[in-house]
Amino acid sequence: MEVNAPSLLTVNNSSGPYLGSPGCFRLRRALQGDPGALLTPKAVEAGQGAPSGCPCPRYGKKKLKYLPYNHQHEYFFLIGPPLLIPLYFQYQIIMTMIVRKDWVDLAWAISYYARFFITYIPFYGVLGAIIFLNFIRFLESHWFVWVTQMNHIVMEIDREPYRDWFSSQLAATCNVEQSFFNDWFSGHLNFQIEHHLFPTMPRHNFHKVAPLVKSLCAKYGIEYQEKPLLRALQDIIRSLKKSGELWLDAYLHK
Repeated sequence: MEVNAPSLLTVNNSSGPYLGSPGCFRLRRALQGDPGALLTPKAVEAGQGAPSGCPCPRYGKKKLKYLPYNHQHEYFFLIGPPLLIPLYFQYQIIMTMIVRKDWVDLAWAISYYARFFITYIPFYGVLGAIIFLNFIRFLESHWFVWVTQMNHIVMEIDREPYRDWFSSQLAATCNVEQSFFNDWFSGHLNFQIEHHLFPTMPRHNFHKVAPLVKSLCAKYGIEYQEKPLLRALQDIIRSLKKSGELWLDAYLHK
């Protein structure tokens, strides 16, 4: 965590809950102001995505003033990977510490930036050190978005009839095939199913429990989804395109 400034406590408070609830991402979207986030696909297809008393076409046109979601698979590369960590995560991490009054964590985070600039300003100057820091974040952000979303955004989990916790985790994520390169490139997060089931397990041990998870799935008829790396990355674009088309049809009736 030293590289990213936040403490383990802050990371757990920020990202830990998603491991327990595959529908958590829709709740987060709802809290951020998306009234259609908690709707089922059937409701979205029926055009029930607008707030109460607001016609769907009018609401859809209003939303288009912000971002044309039906083209999100095209501009995703310009917004998601480059900006997530350099902008959003940095803001969210600091705000989480302040809101939770984790002053010790905040002090350590500030000390990270202080030490970083003390180290690099003599070499690159103030502006150069800021550019260097954000360039590192920029590269890290690209890697993080692609590696995490190839296991999550591609999963269709809007329909959530009651299912047990174990089955929910298998429905919410998938794995990418194991290989030396895939393990290295993803930091062992290609074993995302095992990461959801055992969130505190060191990632380099996931391959050891994967056969046990597969046998358990086979025993109870639960699908264990695994795919090649290239297909997993392509599925991100397909998923964004599909959800964008659903949004356009639901809100604008086109």
